[in-house]
Amino acid sequence: MRDVTFPSIDGGTLDMSEWAGKPVLVVNTASQCAFTRQYEDLQTLYDTYRDRGLVVLAVPSDTFRQELDSAEEVREFCEIAFGLDMPMTDILPVKGNDAHPFYQAVKDEVGFVPRWNFNKILVGADGQVVETWGAQSAPMSRPVRRSIEAELNRE
Repeated sequence: MRDVTFPSIDGGTLDMSEWAGKPVLVVNTASQCAFTRQYEDLQTLYDTYRDRGLVVLAVPSDTFRQELDSAEEVREFCEIAFGLDMPMTDILPVKGNDAHPFYQAVKDEVGFVPRWNFNKILVGADGQVVETWGAQSAPMSRPVRRSIEAELNRE
């Protein structure tokens, strides 16, 4: 998983190898979804654990037809509505034949394919998928935090 790059919403690339040794929570997001309010909890999660090494990566996607029309609109919406400062990719497909290579690798490794927006994939400090959750699992829920804390406590 660490050899994957994403196009950044701010231009350039986000390289998973830069986060080697850190857990990364990857979440496919959408700005016009009933679960969009989870952005707030994702930012809280990031604020809570970033100093301990957690990276939260938002992956805006129109796979389920609920994203704004451009990366610029997404970035502006997230900054204004939620004050997000976590890493964020450009708008990317997360399932099907054109899925981003990260999602293809997750499917190959553990069989997980996002079934909706705000599905969560925890990649451990070793680069392996630790756990996956659907949209119903809130970012600050006990199961999500427990898995993140276990990864942060590994030495």
